[in-house]
Amino acid sequence: MNNALNDELKAPNIVDRDTYLAEVDALRVREKTHMREGDAIAASRRRLPMVEMDATTTLIGERGETTLLDAFEGRRLLIAYYLMWFPGQPARAQCEGCTFFTSQVRELSPLHARDATYATFCQGPYEESSRYRNFMGWTMPWYSAQASIDTLLAGRKPGMMHLVCYLREESRVFETYWTWMRGVEAMDNDYRLLDLTVYGRQETWEDSPAGWPQRWDGKQRMRTYGRPTAQWSRVEAGYSDDLGNGAD
Repeated sequence: MNNALNDELKAPNIVDRDTYLAEVDALRVREKTHMREGDAIAASRRRLPMVEMDATTTLIGERGETTLLDAFEGRRLLIAYYLMWFPGQPARAQCEGCTFFTSQVRELSPLHARDATYATFCQGPYEESSRYRNFMGWTMPWYSAQASIDTLLAGRKPGMMHLVCYLREESRVFETYWTWMRGVEAMDNDYRLLDLTVYGRQETWEDSPAGWPQRWDGKQRMRTYGRPTAQWSRVEAGYSDDLGNGAD
């Protein structure tokens, strides 16, 4: 078919239905291979060794000082997201990436049904960060890990986003897996959905045909008018973003 429109729209070639379905079917073979490789990697992940943690490691929660063991809430598994924090800074200056990922964590009952607890371990002080949690409307368990961060993230780089998995055997706690940076996309739905679209994430690192829109790079992809994008619905609904630290 004539694909002059392709160049004008910056869109794929226009073909008939049979050709389109054949191309999708060909890609599906690769998608299934990718899925099976993901299953194989997950199987290897389940066979990783583990390291014992001090179950009494201190966290600060809504009832004050508590422990890593208590964060399991009686379940056998714990998934903890280590949220970055900038002490003394206003809500608009907090991490746009952590806000993006954490905003996608909502209904936890399916995890609970599989004997797993999800919690946020903020790397900043409890008072400031819990105000941020309330401003954002997040309801997951929330702790400050600030005082114990060097213990909890031993051998790694505190101050970055991390996702860590733990196992409880009665009163003993073990770390079984961790990832960071793009690895925390395991929490994400938005990017995975965008990856299915013709323009993808529209970020400059993506391999897209010439002329495809690639509008976002760096912090701009997760910020709108100077704030983490997910904050705007809360601001417009009239929720206070005062973190109680005197920052504007």
